[in-house]
Amino acid sequence: MSKLLEGVRVVELANFIAAATAGRFLADCGADVIKIEAPKGDPLRYTAPSEGRPLDWLENTTWELENANKREASLNLKSPEGMEAFYKLLSTADVLITNWRIQALEKLNLDYDHLKVKFPKLVYAICTGYGEKGPDKDLPGFDFTAFFARGGYLHSLHQAGDRPMNVTPGLGDHNVGMNLAAGILAALYHAKMTGEGEKVETSLFETSIYNMGMMVQAANYDGIARKYPIDARNAATPTNNCFKTKDGRYIQLCTPDYNMYYDKVMRSIHREDLVGNKEYFPILECQKNGKTQEVYDIVTNEFAKYTKDEMVKSLTENDVAFGLAQSWEEILADKQAEANDCFYDMKFRTGNTRRLVRLPVKFANMGVPEYNRAPDLGEQGPEVLKELGYSDEDVKRMIEDKALYIRDNK
Repeated sequence: MSKLLEGVRVVELANFIAAATAGRFLADCGADVIKIEAPKGDPLRYTAPSEGRPLDWLENTTWELENANKREASLNLKSPEGMEAFYKLLSTADVLITNWRIQALEKLNLDYDHLKVKFPKLVYAICTGYGEKGPDKDLPGFDFTAFFARGGYLHSLHQAGDRPMNVTPGLGDHNVGMNLAAGILAALYHAKMTGEGEKVETSLFETSIYNMGMMVQAANYDGIARKYPIDARNAATPTNNCFKTKDGRYIQLCTPDYNMYYDKVMRSIHREDLVGNKEYFPILECQKNGKTQEVYDIVTNEFAKYTKDEMVKSLTENDVAFGLAQSWEEILADKQAEANDCFYDMKFRTGNTRRLVRLPVKFANMGVPEYNRAPDLGEQGPEVLKELGYSDEDVKRMIEDKALYIRDNK
């Protein structure tokens, strides 16, 4: 079976995670994604210490996650030779992906307005921190700031009276990257049908607002959305909460329709005596009677009597939607994740085998995407240039002139 995007060429002029996520998805679908790095390399190659990993060029799990299945060339775009090679590469491309800041793109005439004249069929895809318009368009944007903080996560999603939750890198980036990929595919279809290129843009900030859309919209009204952060005990739906078991584990229940789940929850915590209780059910009566906190306390106290395994069994038997709050170590061994091909066990050049995470989209006929090692800095540079018509002598001269760079990882 041929790959879905076989024959599509993508040039990725991007660093860190968000734009690279889009490129990785297209590469998994079979596109020839060529990543362009500066001679010093993408800063993502150096983030290991902040993630608690060894800084090792030959074993970089984060680099694999964002850049597997791609090729790579390290061009010095500040040199005329490097820029000439980049333009030649763009002339063969269907898509350009970037997350460079607008000022940097304009300085090198790599903004959309310049490139659409030279390459009218090109799909130009860009993601930023805060969008391309408005007073904050030029601010540096990372998911910690533009997504988690500005987008409402840190203010709202923690227990009232406590500090904001700890955040981790990549969560917002992966969201915006997949949004960008969706836009690219729509524009690519249009370009293939009409011969007309298109610009696709999104941002971390806009993505976070969309993710938070239900509660952002609810803030139009003088209700609970305006009261966040809240104490879990004051939630509008008392069973739609996270509860602690006897052995110190947390289990999140999801009961969006309290009336549908109330009896099931009471049976799950072995309080059959409360099934159908008119003070606690239906939800409007529970709220009217001021009993929501009482229900929360009952469920909390009963959860504390049972172990995690006992509660998982009881909730499953009563068909209550729940999720055990898992650690990252537990996720790596999760049988449900394994059954759905969430992981790939890669043997690195260090000799170590590490479990890596796949992208969460699969196709029935194409099958699970292959997992090819992410490129070293400059690894395919000579190969890519020769495809563009450069000779061995040309490549050698560009290396000597520092227009092309190849790092020796030995």
